[in-house]
This record gives sequence, structure tokens and C-alpha cells, in this order.
Amino acid sequence: MHILFLTDNFPPEVNAPATRTFEHILEWEKRGAKITVITGAPNFPAGKVFKGYRNHLIHKEKWDSRLNIVRVWTYIAPNKGFFRRTIDYFSFAVSSFFAGLFVKNVDVIVATSPQFFTVWSGYALSVAKRRPWIFELRDLWPQSIETVGISCSTLLMRLLERIELFLYRKADHIVAVTDSFVENLVSRGIRRDKITVIKNGVNLERVFPIPKDEPLLTQYDLKGKTVVGYIGTLGMAHNIFFILKAISTLRGYTFIFIGDGAQKELLVKMTKEMGLRNVIFTGMVPKSEIQRYISLIDIALVNLKKSRDFTKVIPSKIFELCAMGKPILLGVEGEAKELVERYGAGIAFEPENDSDFARQLERLNNDRELYDASVAGGLRLAKDFNRAKLAGDMYTVIERVANRELTRRGTAA
Repeated sequence: MHILFLTDNFPPEVNAPATRTFEHILEWEKRGAKITVITGAPNFPAGKVFKGYRNHLIHKEKWDSRLNIVRVWTYIAPNKGFFRRTIDYFSFAVSSFFAGLFVKNVDVIVATSPQFFTVWSGYALSVAKRRPWIFELRDLWPQSIETVGISCSTLLMRLLERIELFLYRKADHIVAVTDSFVENLVSRGIRRDKITVIKNGVNLERVFPIPKDEPLLTQYDLKGKTVVGYIGTLGMAHNIFFILKAISTLRGYTFIFIGDGAQKELLVKMTKEMGLRNVIFTGMVPKSEIQRYISLIDIALVNLKKSRDFTKVIPSKIFELCAMGKPILLGVEGEAKELVERYGAGIAFEPENDSDFARQLERLNNDRELYDASVAGGLRLAKDFNRAKLAGDMYTVIERVANRELTRRGTAA
């Protein structure tokens, strides 16, 4: 089976879509699939092409006998602002479509959001190639535009929502990453039997508890300190600003923010203006180094803006942090909170409530029984969301869709 996979993010980028895609296709290779990935030059989130890469019109990489990477030209913009990013996203849709036309002998197409224009390309290629396509739904776009504070005209939003529903209906199958997404789609008229939930997870062969990294402890002067860590994008959806307010009232903690994003420069500036000396920003960290940095953390912060839309998501970083034995301090309501509390993998605070954040942090740090139970609960959670099993479940879905099309074509002949 030859899978054509369209994704705007792919390693060496280290965000959640890139990691999920890469780890899934490695598992699919083991099952005998041939995979062609169409993506762009790595540049997320700063909008700067990574060292060793160029934004070519088209560039092919051969990773091994069954994995082909096709990198296409895109208009590159940093992960901030609306219009330049929209041009960036749309340019990938166009480039990936034309590149996909030249990929031969495809059996099935998979296109992944949250970069919503990617799935436009997936649908167009399915029509041009007369092959089935699967919509991997990682975000409810365009709802997420308004959630992060970007205002659009009512007319534009209605148009985008019509396109969204059109693509859901045209997809041969939808793979959603949360149960809440399924509820949303079904309530809007999408058949339940064409949706499968494949949640995020963690590669347990690669991610597991390790001792604190001594060189990094020395580098950041963290020996003997209680470290509260945030890992991931410092973007509009995460609203780290209220955390800085809480930090100004706390003593005895060092806060480390591992990653980059649209809000990083402003956060660094505010930290200096507030005179906070117990805050560290590491900047972007290579994927190969992530576990070393997570090892420094005593309590892992996972938060999003307070929004009804974010009650439908489960931040993928939860699984990796749990696999490394880090108790979760969660600022997300809804499905993510239910998951963490069900396993006892940490405790939650009200999103964007700095006083509740400080109160729950003190509780988790000072109650040793609660802390140890959260570590154990997180390890159980990670075990139940083993990426290898989840990738296998998705492969079964892809096989079923591809085989159904082969049977249909055979019958027609």
C-alpha cells in the first residue's frame, strides 16, 4: 500500500503535528507500507529555514527504502500574525497539490490539520487521482481562529465553516484526535460511522524517566532548585502572561520555558520589566535534546487560554511529560482535565487564574503523597497511550479505506 501523506509540519521541526506524523509513519513502514510525505522546508515556529535546508521549489529526500520526503516551496512566515501565516498556509496547499500530482501509484491520501489549507490539497488530489482520502482532524478550524483572539468578519467565518463542512462530507474517512471533536462533527450532521478517534500518545521506546541532566543543571544553575517547566510553543493559544503575574508572588521555585513562538520576545521583555530573576527562556531546543531538558523539570506546566473551544483538545505534550514521570499542573478544562484526573497524573487549576495557579502549584509541591501518586498515575497514562499501538490502529483505518476503494474499482471493472 502506497500512502501519500500531506503535512505542513515534519521533522526536524519538533511540534506536535510533526512528531505524531513521523512516529506514525515509522510504525506504518514496519507494517509494509510505502509512504511519500509532502511537506515544506522546516521553519516552525520562527519562520526561519533550519540550518542545512533551503526553500526550494521542490526537493526530494530518501530516508530509507519505503519513506520518501518531498519538500515544496512555501511562502514562509513566523508563527504570529494572521495574514502572512494565511498566505504561508495557502501556498503550501497549492505547492503540495502540484507536487502530489507527480507522485505515482498512490493508493490512499492522508491530509492532516491543524493547518486547514492542507486538507484542501488532500481533497483536490483525491479528485485528480481518483483515490480515497482521509482527513486527520487535529483542530476545529476555523473556530480556533477566534479562540486565539483573531477577529474575522461574520461573512468570512460562515464561508470558512461551509468549506470545513464540505471537506468533512467529502472525506472518505475522518481521524479525530479527541472524543470532543467527534461530538462536534456529529452535532453538525457528519455521520458517526465515518469518524475514528486516534488520540495522541508517546513513543515509550524513546521517552521514559531519566535522571536530571547534570550538564544542563550546571548550565542553568538549577542544582537543588524546584523547577517548574513549560515545554512547547509560546503562542497566542497558551497565554503565558498570567503565569508571570503569579510568579511574581511565588518564592522557592525556578520557572523554565522550553521553546519558541509568537509571544516569546514579549514574554522575555515583560520578565525583565517585572524584575523576575527566577525565570529562564531556553529558546528552541533540537528534538534530539528534548528529553534532556524535560529531565530538569520537577512539575510540568500545561496550559491554554480559557475558552470553550479548548475544552475539546488534549495537549499532546501531556503524554510525553507523563512518560518521563513528571506530574502535571494543568491549566486546561474539559477532555484534557478529565484525562489527567482519571489517571491521577496531576492536578488542575482554573485557566488564566493566577491565584489558583499559585495555590495548586504549592499544593502539588508540598504534598509528597500527592506528588508521588501523580508521577505513578502519569506513567500509567503513558502506558495506555503507547504511540506504537495508536499508530497501528490508524494504519488499520487507512488499510480499510484503501481496500474498500480497491474493491469498488474491481467491482466496477
